Amino acid sequence: MWQRIKTAIVLVAIVGTAMFVSRLPIFFLPLLTLGVVIASHEWTKLMPKLQYPARFILLVTVVTLVSVAMPQTWLVWWAVSVVIWMQAVRWVMVYPSQEKWYGKRLFLMGVVILTSTITSMYSLWKLSPWWLMYVFLLVWCADSGAYFVGRKLGKRKLAPNVSPNKSIEGLIGGLLTSSIVAFFVGYYFLPSGMALLAFLILAGVTTLSSVLGDLFESMLKRRAGIKDSGSILPGHGGVLDRIDSLLSATPIFAFGVWVLTSWGVLPVLENFHH
Repeated sequence: MWQRIKTAIVLVAIVGTAMFVSRLPIFFLPLLTLGVVIASHEWTKLMPKLQYPARFILLVTVVTLVSVAMPQTWLVWWAVSVVIWMQAVRWVMVYPSQEKWYGKRLFLMGVVILTSTITSMYSLWKLSPWWLMYVFLLVWCADSGAYFVGRKLGKRKLAPNVSPNKSIEGLIGGLLTSSIVAFFVGYYFLPSGMALLAFLILAGVTTLSSVLGDLFESMLKRRAGIKDSGSILPGHGGVLDRIDSLLSATPIFAFGVWVLTSWGVLPVLENFHH
């Protein structure tokens, strides 16, 4: 437990420093690059064995960095990732009776999921580091709420073949916890009732998608026969184990913000100031 706490403290310090110390991407972008290199390496362990795993790592890293430099590609990556996550709902629910996603599809999904995650993180950070921190906080609070409510009240299993410890009661607890965070942030920063309602709905969708990301990675690990995606983070496992919820939550939140601002429901999110 102490090892897990110590690792978490170091992680928060590193990520927080990279996010807030400068508005130039001189610290944050190298951190994202390191993250995608490690995450893509871990993804190769979740796929059928590759002859040249280094090629996949290089491909994902290059595609991600090129995409970060080309904002006109971001929306495409996020939209495609939304399609993948919509399909993943069924994959998680029917596992292990169907595994159509396993095989070459995992190669392409890895490219899309990792690229959409990094570009959405960078996009939100460019708006304001606080908007990215808001998504982190939303996911962490949902995870904590689900854990404590699930421990006390959890009876009905959410996806027993993928993650036996997760319960429907825990999911509801996580939704309530994240909704409280979203309400206070939205109430303070948004001008109208309609905008606040849309912001709360987006928070709910983001929270649900974070649970899906967690379940999806658990399913991949079960299929691959491994407990953790890696061992680089003592007490936590690998990078994918730490960011599994963010793989889905961050691009879905970024895509949702774009949709709602395009429709005029939300004002354009700018710096995190009143």
